[in-house]
Amino acid sequence: MTLTQSLILGTGSYAPSHILTNQDLEKIIDTSDAWIVERTGIRERHIAAEGETTSDMAVEAAKKALAMAETDPAELDMIIVATISPDMPMPSCAVFVQAKLGATRAFAFDISAACAGSLYGLSIADQFIRSGQAKRVLVIGAELLSRVINWNDRTTCVLFGDAAGAFVVGPSNDPARGLMSAHLHSDGAAANMLTIPGGGSKYPQSEDVIAKQMHKVAMNGREVYKFALRVLPDAILEALAAHGLKPGAIDHLVTHQANVRIIESVVDRLGVPREKCWLNIERYGNTSSASLPISLDEANREGRLKPGDLVAMMAIGGGMAWGSALMRW
Repeated sequence: MTLTQSLILGTGSYAPSHILTNQDLEKIIDTSDAWIVERTGIRERHIAAEGETTSDMAVEAAKKALAMAETDPAELDMIIVATISPDMPMPSCAVFVQAKLGATRAFAFDISAACAGSLYGLSIADQFIRSGQAKRVLVIGAELLSRVINWNDRTTCVLFGDAAGAFVVGPSNDPARGLMSAHLHSDGAAANMLTIPGGGSKYPQSEDVIAKQMHKVAMNGREVYKFALRVLPDAILEALAAHGLKPGAIDHLVTHQANVRIIESVVDRLGVPREKCWLNIERYGNTSSASLPISLDEANREGRLKPGDLVAMMAIGGGMAWGSALMRW
């Protein structure tokens, strides 16, 4: 029995209108535009408006993806939201998205794989489509990180921004086009590198947890950097090897935008020309699970991605969780 390949039918993205520049941050904390740009490549990031929620951003990105895919929300079979900053701990962000879209047929749930969440979501959607259990799946990466950042910690607050990205996945009617494979990994032994330690069962919300800022992002940036440089090239090579391909076959590399130095180092190690890699980190910062679908949407809307092009994707985030995927666009 030949299983149906899944194809991304539409992409969409959204970023709040308020932009926080490096010059703005210079007025808040002990940092500088030059320091931030040199170490991260980030020049500005978007910050959600007061009262704006993660599901609000997710819906805006979803509407654009659905319009491109010519899919009515009522046609959706399932909705997957990748996020570490949902509207509330329970219920899922995805059910709020479902209600706001009017996607009454779809079942909806969240996944938590930090910056790799959208890649994990794409893989899950692919399995449902290949098995015939779903025809239209909405995958969203949405993060409102400005509310889980310690704005007094200059090592983390300069990095993150708020945004959402989405794609609609469905069966491919062309056997030469679609998701070829996804390769996912986790290493819980490295979990302490990037965490929000407070607010769960280990450190329940309390005055002490809040006073110590344990409900905010904590990161060992040096170790995350080293870990990413070690595993990301291997993840892409793993995906290529599964299909007997070499890095030279890649037409486009679409990646989570965590740090420009990480991206450039991985691209150089693979021997892929830098111009094949989509970069937008200077305009958004690290938007975690939203990053990869935003990059995919921008490359798609600029007409970079042509039918049949080999698109390689990679992402890494807290967990540690990472992975790669190959798609014939």
